[in-house]
Amino acid sequence: MKLVRFGGGRIGVLQDGKVYDATDAVGADPKAWPPTGMVQLIANYEALRPKLEQALKGEGRPVDSVGLEAPLVWPHKLLAYPVNYLAHGHEMNSKNRANINGFFLKSNSSISGPRDPIVLPDVPSREIHHECELGLIIGKRGRHIALADALDYVFGYCCLIDCTVRGQEERVMRKSYDTFTPIGPAIVTKDEVGDASSLGMKLWVNDQLKQDANTKDLLVDIPNMITLAASVLTLEPGDIIATGTPAGVGPIRAGDTVKIEIERVGRMEIPVVQGEGGFNLAIKKEKTQ
Repeated sequence: MKLVRFGGGRIGVLQDGKVYDATDAVGADPKAWPPTGMVQLIANYEALRPKLEQALKGEGRPVDSVGLEAPLVWPHKLLAYPVNYLAHGHEMNSKNRANINGFFLKSNSSISGPRDPIVLPDVPSREIHHECELGLIIGKRGRHIALADALDYVFGYCCLIDCTVRGQEERVMRKSYDTFTPIGPAIVTKDEVGDASSLGMKLWVNDQLKQDANTKDLLVDIPNMITLAASVLTLEPGDIIATGTPAGVGPIRAGDTVKIEIERVGRMEIPVVQGEGGFNLAIKKEKTQ
């Protein structure tokens, strides 16, 4: 099943190019604050699944006619694994590795949707890079999870772009600007994706292929990502794990279009625009030489 948010926080099911509104069926309130409707749906998915299936019998709307939003905007945690593909470590000349350094946390407020622009901060002396990643959505609460049980905690997957200001400052700050984590277009449940250990993933900038890899090359695979994270903290329904980027990262600039496609998960096409501000005591507004 493909779950989406649209039209100001409504929840729907995407099937055959149409969105079927399931907001009332699952008891979601689009105006609720905080906007945790999708998190609650994930937490209660098995009980609500028959209602979602019933919603598919209604009248769908063409997906291009609805305003798709980030499918999940209020996760308890947004985790990320750095340098989780060996070739990416080599291209960055980095000794960091996900199996050595573990994970880091990224600001939840950096999440944006599949049709929202990436807004670049005004730091003209810095490169801002795209990173193509598979987003992993946790389905139930767990701590100290055995490796053999890890996949039981997966709810689904989405496309995810991790944007990064290059520099020596703390990684979390450089990756946490608003709009620096586009996700979508839908959360695809694990039963529909199937085996995620060998998913092709690609990213283009202005129709030029920049990243082309497969999840089979992950240094820390999906089950081990879950057990590693759960050895430190309690995973909650709706938590998002950015699983790492392959080689081919590079700069994006205002006017670019970034496209990401992951096998059996989906495709997003996102414009890049220039914003204002973003410099600070650590990342100064330096003049380009």
